[in-house]
Amino acid sequence: MKTKALLDFCDTIDATALSQAIQATKWVVPLVQTVHILAIAALLSSVLMINLRLLGVAGTDQTLARVSERFRPVVWWSLPVLLASGLILIIGEPARALTNPFFQLKMCLLAVVLIVTLLSQRALNGDSGFWDKRVATGRAIAMLSLLLWAGIVFAGRWIAYL
Repeated sequence: MKTKALLDFCDTIDATALSQAIQATKWVVPLVQTVHILAIAALLSSVLMINLRLLGVAGTDQTLARVSERFRPVVWWSLPVLLASGLILIIGEPARALTNPFFQLKMCLLAVVLIVTLLSQRALNGDSGFWDKRVATGRAIAMLSLLLWAGIVFAGRWIAYL
């Protein structure tokens, strides 16, 4: 959605010294994109392992609490890296990102998946066997999480093509 207020906001960001420096330095965007993609890979690998355990497909020799304990730090440490690298990319090309419907979709899906993740982690923290007692619900949450993350990845890729 391209509103006048959004376009004015993009122009304001674009006129900053930081935005101009990012645009003028040819190696910044490729470097930051590389960091962003590596953080995505770390995050998605960890999310996949936790969700595969919830689905009963992998890691079934360990409790969900143990699998989550192992991979959760990677998830939560990847997010600030993604936020920082994403902000740099937005500051470098604000109109390209902020006015793009795929970027907006990506951010909406990210908000939903973070809420789902926080709620499922909260339930697990309160009772380490919570999802083992609610197998069908856990599998539904895992499928929802995987679909949301896939949507985020696809929306992120499509930002470049619109």
